[in-house]
Amino acid sequence: MRLLSRDPVTGLHRLRLETPSDLWRVSRLVRPGDLVGASTTRRDPEAPEDVPGAERSRRRVFLTIRAEQVEFHGFSGHVRVTGPIVEGPFDIGRHHTLDLTEGDDVAILKPTLGAGDRALLDEGLSGKGEPTIVIASVDWGDSSVVRVRGRAIDPVADVRRTIAGKQYGTSGVERDRAAYLDDLLAVVTREGANATALLVSGPGFLKEQLVRRLEEKAPELAKRTRLYPTAESGRAGVDELLRSGRASEVLAASVAAEEAEVVEQLVRALATGTRAAVGRREVAEAIEGGAVETVLVSDLLLADPEVARLMDLARAGRGRVFLVRADEAAGKRLAALGGIAAVLRYDWTSARRATGSPGSPRASPRTGASGP
Repeated sequence: MRLLSRDPVTGLHRLRLETPSDLWRVSRLVRPGDLVGASTTRRDPEAPEDVPGAERSRRRVFLTIRAEQVEFHGFSGHVRVTGPIVEGPFDIGRHHTLDLTEGDDVAILKPTLGAGDRALLDEGLSGKGEPTIVIASVDWGDSSVVRVRGRAIDPVADVRRTIAGKQYGTSGVERDRAAYLDDLLAVVTREGANATALLVSGPGFLKEQLVRRLEEKAPELAKRTRLYPTAESGRAGVDELLRSGRASEVLAASVAAEEAEVVEQLVRALATGTRAAVGRREVAEAIEGGAVETVLVSDLLLADPEVARLMDLARAGRGRVFLVRADEAAGKRLAALGGIAAVLRYDWTSARRATGSPGSPRASPRTGASGP
């Protein structure tokens, strides 16, 4: 994301959307009531009345609309913002949809920015870039290949095949395994060709065999390949690798990996002590006590006024606000804890209440806690 201009008086931000993750960010930055402007096309109202509407020529114009509905379509790489036209050469008051894609410029009027808005802009403008990283989590008969770029984790292929058992003889097993390895090799070679790095993980020895084949068939890709052991394969193995932090050096510029790792840090803190707060009341009390290091918030709660207030308080107290995509594995783990939680700077105890967190993640209430 590139900031083209910003008016500190009016709060008008002109942004260039440079990556797929920028589309997600702008879909969360724009909320109902915001003014959004972009170059778009619309049917010419001055066309003769006898020309059917479907045949009227479309003109390229810059329109500003008041957002009523915002839709993020990650699979197709679009953000659709719908609302009445408030500025433009014609059709003022009529509804229009701005269809934003990678490479588009957009103007957003936000007189005041909350902590969630600032977190989105800071992340997008950080200049980290978004390298494309391919992860292959492999084991005999059950493997998954995904593409990681910025916030996005896109499934590429699930490679599954029934491998003959030993009762069918050595030749049958070897034939099935050779065919399966060929299938995997074809997928990772194709997807890894334009990737910054290829990460191969899994519980057994298939990952080593795959890398040896890469050294023979695609030596340039093999040089960009790293091996990591995991207990699981398939998509579960991908999630394990992302949250484990083992590949942190390669994934340093990937927000998706950071997202998984921060949520894992929260879960470990919950399991091992009191350096975590879960749910709105606990997070609010931890913020008031100056204990918050990082507040994790599901992107589904960004428009919630109470959550917005907590994010502002955390940022004012020099805490970090980290937004988590609800549709990814890390976001689902956070949703199970109420959608908002915090990793703390030091052990913290609420003297007023036992945890009211969904699912009661702790084995017992905090020390000294009384009833709700």
